[in-house]
Amino acid sequence: MKTTGWRRVVRRSALALGGVVVLGVLFALADGYTAFGKKAQGARRERMERSPQWKDGSFHNPQPLVNHVWDMFAGMARASPHTSPEQPLAVEPIDPKRFDTPPSTGLRVTWLGHSTMLVELDGHRILTDPVWSERVSPFTWVGPRRWFPVPVALRDLPAIDAVVISHDHYDHLDHGTLVAMKDWKTTFIVPLGIGAHLESWGIPPERIVELDWWERTRVGGLEVVATPARHASGRFLFDKDATLWAGYALVGPTHRVYYSGDTGLFPAMRDIGERFGPFDLTMIETGQYHRAWPDWHIGPEQAVLAHQMLRGKVMLPVHWALFGLAYHGWTEPGERTVAAARDASVRLVLPRPGESFEPTSADLHAKWWPELSWETAQQHPVLSTGMDGVVTSVEPGGQP
Repeated sequence: MKTTGWRRVVRRSALALGGVVVLGVLFALADGYTAFGKKAQGARRERMERSPQWKDGSFHNPQPLVNHVWDMFAGMARASPHTSPEQPLAVEPIDPKRFDTPPSTGLRVTWLGHSTMLVELDGHRILTDPVWSERVSPFTWVGPRRWFPVPVALRDLPAIDAVVISHDHYDHLDHGTLVAMKDWKTTFIVPLGIGAHLESWGIPPERIVELDWWERTRVGGLEVVATPARHASGRFLFDKDATLWAGYALVGPTHRVYYSGDTGLFPAMRDIGERFGPFDLTMIETGQYHRAWPDWHIGPEQAVLAHQMLRGKVMLPVHWALFGLAYHGWTEPGERTVAAARDASVRLVLPRPGESFEPTSADLHAKWWPELSWETAQQHPVLSTGMDGVVTSVEPGGQP
């Protein structure tokens, strides 16, 4: 009798625990369901399938992405002790009146952290990969959390002419931010397939422009060109590479700016520079890298090389100092980019998050971050695959 009683208790406890797990899963799915977005269908899907990048039901890179699974797990065990700041970063809030005065040179950029930039270019305002949420995740209660508050509220931004999205990963396509923008009188420019997400979040289809690589659209006097990138996409387990990824060339009457999105190094960067350069400013991702995924993120040294391939004049390192998404120390991308730019005689700007600058007159060279331990390029090289013979060397200050 006693044994039977304990079995009943164990059985009931197991059922109760199972119920809690099921409820937890259902809660998580309900919490993240809307943020997952929607799958492209109908005419949008047909257009995607006509893309040269589409093959066998998904988008592909000309140079495949290589992953070293063992290194990935080993890297977790050898992660830097400084992957996140010990204290929240102190960032001065932006006075919205700053934007009342146009840039004297015609080009001004405000780095808001990670890959969110407000670009003021020849009378146009462009916002790249806007992320205002506390976490980059489909869920509100778990996921990488920002290291400092947003420097300026969405409602305090000046009128934005175009919002450009590079791909649909959560640190670039933020559901909460896009929903807050759904009534904006602006143009949303995205790679193929991402328009389905935006429409499902209430953004009118007439305000959405979807582009394949090398396609372009105009916003006033500004030309926006979707350029190739070497990356991937997906917002949940079953939509891998179901939408396209891209960088952008922003071509105004006087100035030109390049934004890389997320990318590994790839040969067509030279083609982008030849078609649309020289660029007054390149905004290239330099963080969230590891040798285990050398083709997903370019790394600091290759970012400097890409800047030269693109025929850039001034380089802004982005995609760092806001979220912890890799194993390296949080200051390491800055340190390594400074070292690589110095060796290659590349002009670098290093604004604090929330700081505005005009590339031709900027004097932002000082390190604003603390002195922490970090791995050098020799200790932890990041080298994209498939580049043998494409770039053999770069002379300091020259073109590859």
